[in-house]
Amino acid sequence: MQNKEAYNRWSASYDAVTNRTRDVEASAFREVLANRRFSNVIELGCGTGKNTEWLAGKAGHVIAVDFSEEMLNAARKKIVRGNVDFAIADITKPWLFADRKVDLITCSLILEHIENIDFIFQQAGQHLKEKGLFYIGELHPFKQYQGSKARFEAAPGELFILECFTHHISEYMEAANNNGFSCLSLKEWFDDDEGDSNSIPRIITFFFQKK
Repeated sequence: MQNKEAYNRWSASYDAVTNRTRDVEASAFREVLANRRFSNVIELGCGTGKNTEWLAGKAGHVIAVDFSEEMLNAARKKIVRGNVDFAIADITKPWLFADRKVDLITCSLILEHIENIDFIFQQAGQHLKEKGLFYIGELHPFKQYQGSKARFEAAPGELFILECFTHHISEYMEAANNNGFSCLSLKEWFDDDEGDSNSIPRIITFFFQKK
């Protein structure tokens, strides 16, 4: 099953089913971006709007982007703010949905589905203002090394595993350096609040700034 079709299927249960990766990333997203306000934001991989509503409260305008029509439909039903516009787009192609330069781009749990992340950094650099910020929250590569992938059960006994690519931490850093970004922070997030030296982090976040 193609990833787009899979996410269309997943949209019906995405918010209702327990999903630690989704929830830990949402918590990390809020902590990294706390105490900041923004004029214009592009949210990549908005899905059903798990971060969109919160982000819209901190921004003058948000373009919420996803490639799944059904995920976007779910987001539209629960987000009625006048400062949010939704766009269906494949971000592996030039970002024609962006009609202005923004001061923040966020990217949540989608780069594992994209083989060439250098292109994403290239496009982000083109659509950010000088000193603009780029947040990335992804399943930690350590989890991927253990075989973890995005997956969901469409019906009892009907498990779908999506196509994923493993990106090493060094790959993110190289793509950032190649496209004019400096790293303001890199943080690992665990299933519990404390984490411990024997556990594997679930989420990794990067916070980059355009030079």
